[in-house]
Amino acid sequence: MKLIDFYIIKRYIGTFAVMILLFIPIGIMVDVAEKIDKFKEKEVPFSAITAYYIDFTWYFANLLFPIFLFLSVIWFTSKLANNTEVIAILSSGISFFRYLKPFLLAATFIAIFAFFAGMFIVPKSNLGFNDFRYKYILKKEARNTAKVFQQINDDEFIYVNNYDPIRKRATNFTLEHFDGNELKFKIKSNRIRWIEKDSVFRLSNYTKRTFLKDSERYESAARKDTLFDFEIEDLAPVNYLAETLTFSELNQFIEDEKERGSMLINNHLLVRHKRWSIPISAFILTIIAVAVSSFKRRGGMGVNLAFGISLGFLFIFFDKIFGVMVNKSTFPPVVAAWLPLVLFGVLAFFLLRHAKR
Repeated sequence: MKLIDFYIIKRYIGTFAVMILLFIPIGIMVDVAEKIDKFKEKEVPFSAITAYYIDFTWYFANLLFPIFLFLSVIWFTSKLANNTEVIAILSSGISFFRYLKPFLLAATFIAIFAFFAGMFIVPKSNLGFNDFRYKYILKKEARNTAKVFQQINDDEFIYVNNYDPIRKRATNFTLEHFDGNELKFKIKSNRIRWIEKDSVFRLSNYTKRTFLKDSERYESAARKDTLFDFEIEDLAPVNYLAETLTFSELNQFIEDEKERGSMLINNHLLVRHKRWSIPISAFILTIIAVAVSSFKRRGGMGVNLAFGISLGFLFIFFDKIFGVMVNKSTFPPVVAAWLPLVLFGVLAFFLLRHAKR
């Protein structure tokens, strides 16, 4: 059986690699055809386009990883079934679970690679990919710059009406400092600006109200230079920042964002959960693919591939729908990341029981 194990593992990984090598150039060509007019319009340098498509390769492979893996297993398992190799293996007295073992071993190798790539390689590619898109392709801002509210530490909250990331300034700035539930002082300014050369914040039309036990102290100034316990970029970090951080960086970033009361915290949590759920999907999709394609069907391999493509895109559909629900509502990110796997896990269980018979 060891020879058969090695044969199946080699075919599994080899087919998966070929599938990626076939589809990525197609994805690149489709993307080029869609964006070539904007490249010409913006006069994008060729070196920037080349770097973008290197990053796009990792982004595209990570995005469609479940489909590539699913189709790979269905493709070569269907060929085994059509050549009656599966029947020969099972007829020799080997159980279906034992036959499934090399598939799960191969899925383990791919899941480990997907895990480390998703934690350390893909984030850096996502940075270049998203920077390019927001600079040359998309017209919308990469940040939420209007009505920004942040908790910067345990005691202080800040608010700005509008933030300009290019000029590093914001309007209608407010800082409130609390001791427990008691407001100690409140700072207001019509405009706050970061002065790079002096490394200070400059406040225009500055006022500060300090609340004492039985009185109140008021001070004001036309201009005041000072320091705060935050950086100007903290007012409105880019929306895709979590996608560009490695494992340890992402964990620290999420802790900081929780303390600040970030409105995007659910998005960041969803990114972290998906770093774990995508590699786990390799096992569930492998079981489903083996269960549906290990036996000959009327219509041949085409039926299995059609079924595989449908299920693969259904998996991506659920994943995207739940992601949108997290972005647009208070839908729990842990549910959005893991519910598709739970649903497909139940499907895998029933298909596996049927295949054993």
